[in-house]
Amino acid sequence: VLGVALIQSLLAGVGLLAADVPGAGLWALLVLLVAIVQLPPILILAPIILYVFSASSTTVAVIFMIWSILVTMSDAFLKPLLLGRGVEVPMLIILVGAIGGMIHAGIIGLFVGAVVLALSYELFNAWLKEGQQAKEQ
Repeated sequence: VLGVALIQSLLAGVGLLAADVPGAGLWALLVLLVAIVQLPPILILAPIILYVFSASSTTVAVIFMIWSILVTMSDAFLKPLLLGRGVEVPMLIILVGAIGGMIHAGIIGLFVGAVVLALSYELFNAWLKEGQQAKEQ
């Protein structure tokens, strides 16, 4: 989820810079936050599209609108691609790990916390299965 959100925010940032939107970094950060909570980035990009239509040429605005729609639709393509390679860990575990890691260690903890908690979850499940197999024997 975090990787997809990061890719979407980077793509949105490229589009914002290309359309010469003021505060592109701040808008890209808002896209990142919205994408982390798994809402569509178009929630942030739609008002910006209206701004670009009013402030820039129609060609730039149409290209930015198409780019924003593609950024929003990239979620459907990237999530199965990136999440399919992971472990079967409930999303709540990942979310709690990411938030706890961010609180503890900042932006690095956002990524490390989710990995540590997911790994701990998998190890705990393996330990429980091993205990059940020992009881059955």
